[in-house]
Amino acid sequence: MDITSDTHSQHISRQFNQELEELKTHLMAMGGLVEKQVQNAVHALLENDSRLAEQVRDNDRQVNDLQLQIDEECTRVLARRQPAASDLRLVLAVIRATSDLERIGDEASKIARNALSLSDSSGTVRGLVEVRHISEHVRKMLRDALTAFARFDTELAMQVVREDESVDDEYGSAMRSLMTFMMEDSRSITSVLSIMWILRALERVGDHANNLAEYVVYLVKGLDIRHSAPERISEQVQKKP
Repeated sequence: MDITSDTHSQHISRQFNQELEELKTHLMAMGGLVEKQVQNAVHALLENDSRLAEQVRDNDRQVNDLQLQIDEECTRVLARRQPAASDLRLVLAVIRATSDLERIGDEASKIARNALSLSDSSGTVRGLVEVRHISEHVRKMLRDALTAFARFDTELAMQVVREDESVDDEYGSAMRSLMTFMMEDSRSITSVLSIMWILRALERVGDHANNLAEYVVYLVKGLDIRHSAPERISEQVQKKP
């Protein structure tokens, strides 16, 4: 049976209800921070804002601290409440999600560090159009994945899963274009390599957003769809009552 966002507020123990709600609330707070980190890192690059890039780099500690806090809360719930069924899936999904969010924070920090190195370079930086386009795509995936988690929305989660392949195609196309440009102008190698690392970080953000969406399906449907082809995932989700 599918669960809804209200399922975890129907326990006899009010304290248990509160603990589960706090897990979801803190996860969404971490997700909001990470989403802002990615947005600021890309903005720092596109606007050549070294101060903002430094802020993103320094704020990575806040992301790490939130992961530790939420993990500790999950550990206490597991130890004290010994949750079962959908409650256990919620706790496990939160633990997995915080790991992916922390890694997205790491990718945002990488983008910021590369933005700082590019701020010192002279001349036009090639590949910013590709960065802007892919960043908008993966940020939407991340935003939709977090919304799906908050609403227990498997349809929205599946949209995110399907979008991941499109991001991979865009990333591959951008990398081929930049490789060609480097071969034509060896003077651009250093700056283009930095852009490639940034594009790789953004592609990884998309991968982690995809993981978050998969956890929503696991949470609501009880299906582990990791490592499954998109067409197989849709079939599994539709069949599961």
